[in-house]
Amino acid sequence: MDISTKNTEAPPPAPHPTAEQKRAARGATRPGDRVFLGLSRGSGILLLVIMAAIAVFLTYRASIAIGKDEANFFTAFEWNTSLLPPKFGIAVLAFGTVVSSIIAMVIAVPVAVAIALFLTHYAPRRLSGPIAYVIDLLAAVPSIVYGLWGALVLVPNMTGLFGWLDEYFGWTGIFSWQGGAPRSMLTVGILLAIMILPIITNVSREVFRQAPQMIEEAALALGATRWEVIRMAVIPFGRSGVISASMLGLGRALGETMAVATVLSPTFDIQASLLDPGGGTFAQNIASKFSEASELGRDALIASGLVLFVITLLVNGAARMIIARRKEYSGANA
Repeated sequence: MDISTKNTEAPPPAPHPTAEQKRAARGATRPGDRVFLGLSRGSGILLLVIMAAIAVFLTYRASIAIGKDEANFFTAFEWNTSLLPPKFGIAVLAFGTVVSSIIAMVIAVPVAVAIALFLTHYAPRRLSGPIAYVIDLLAAVPSIVYGLWGALVLVPNMTGLFGWLDEYFGWTGIFSWQGGAPRSMLTVGILLAIMILPIITNVSREVFRQAPQMIEEAALALGATRWEVIRMAVIPFGRSGVISASMLGLGRALGETMAVATVLSPTFDIQASLLDPGGGTFAQNIASKFSEASELGRDALIASGLVLFVITLLVNGAARMIIARRKEYSGANA
């Protein structure tokens, strides 16, 4: 047999695609697929339109108030919209919102991640189930209930902690206490940490459960301890999920209203110590002043709401950038 002739024989022609295969390649052709595609696309466009409408409304009303403001809107330490001319600024509100949210995140994120790891890799199933159920219930508690609990239970029992911080860390200035009512930024931060803890815990728990079992078993087979498996396999896999959960919690901390208004003693000044009463947040200021504000006062409150809106968008954008830079840790690419 001639080998050269055999090797040069042309391969059999590929079968022509059928009409069904051509339609499948072109995309959705069935009526149900077309309806679903239209609904999903329309929902996305509608969401963008709603966000744009909110931004336009807030910007328009804010421009009216800022145009009549005789003080610097970003640096003024007062809020007097009833004066002629009015003077108001958001320096205290921005400081209080950011500081209370940072305190809440510093407390809540490590505790939430530790609870999620305990429930998924340490606790027996008969114990992890009830604990997870209780945490889910905490996420459904209304904020006003947290606020009442904070005012009636948390605040009266914070004096011991404040005294201890003042005794051992008062020299820093941040934890010095003058003996006033413990309705301060630290109390607000602790209350916000308790409120966002269930959100971060639940999302982190579900992410850690999706860690590849083969990788964990391989690490154990190589002699790794359980903590080494968690540190080298589980946490890197769920890092983007933990970041997303933290941003969800941060979003609630930034916009929390009634709980903060119930616990905090608001004043338009910035205290060097986290233990001294005073300060305020955007949401608390809007809730406490909106009902009795004049037309200009409401526009001023809307202007502060626009700043909070922008801060929230920046936080979410930063979270998306962090997750995009760490795609190798996402579950889809594991």
